Amino acid sequence: MLRRLLPGGLLPRLLASGAPMRLAGLMTPRAGAEELRGLRYGQGPRRLLDLTLPKGADAATPLLVFFHGGSWQTGSRGDYAFLARAFAAEGIAVALPDYRLWPTARWPDFIEDGAAALAWLRGAPQAPRGPLFVMGHSAGGFIAAALALDPRWLDAAGLAGGRAALAGAVLVSAPIAWQPTDEPIRSIFARAPGGRIAAVPDAATLRGAPPHLLIHGTADTVVGPFHSEELAKALQQAGGTARLHRVPGAGHVAPMVAMSAPALRWGWAERDTLRATLRFLRQATSRGSAA
Repeated sequence: MLRRLLPGGLLPRLLASGAPMRLAGLMTPRAGAEELRGLRYGQGPRRLLDLTLPKGADAATPLLVFFHGGSWQTGSRGDYAFLARAFAAEGIAVALPDYRLWPTARWPDFIEDGAAALAWLRGAPQAPRGPLFVMGHSAGGFIAAALALDPRWLDAAGLAGGRAALAGAVLVSAPIAWQPTDEPIRSIFARAPGGRIAAVPDAATLRGAPPHLLIHGTADTVVGPFHSEELAKALQQAGGTARLHRVPGAGHVAPMVAMSAPALRWGWAERDTLRATLRFLRQATSRGSAA
């Protein structure tokens, strides 16, 4: 109905604006999922997470930890209830952590928060202990990438097994290697080596990385598709598993919004990144079970 009422190009622009994230959550049914909100994984006002458990969840249920985007300056876990509900409907638990943001945070504060969230979840009685995955969009994709590609962060957080505890990583529209020149991104990464955005400190850390699914819109002008393309190639050259899922004609936000039930109902089936992600998670879970 909504699609028929809106002019031809207005719906995609509306969905891609970022504001519809909460609307998508309201329009996505819980399907019997249990939602635990505001769980504290550390000290500070931003170290909170929401945990969505699928109906019938047990200790073996897979757990997907998703980090929101927002240029390390904005964003909230509450914007992504639609994502948690979509995966919970498929039997996957989802944790949505907040993390520290600019101007109170700089690199590597948000990475350390992400690592702390994973370590806390592995010891939390509320969380399942099945296969553990990280996922993120844009700035959150960088956080997920850093945790999956650089072992020092999870080791420092005390996660049992460190990076080896991860069954896989899903990166959506994620910046992997970039020299920022604009403010405040330049200041946010001023303490990083060379002032660079770099999820991979050196090629050697790619060895032993968990399987990756890299999702990117071919028309992304915010974070170019080459970030995912080059990481996929580097992971494969290092002997790892990397699957590149291109979303034809999609910009920076569309691959994320396309995971919502409303977007699929309104004709975005050709951009169905949810099913691609579910296939990846299930295959990675099967590999882990067989190991």
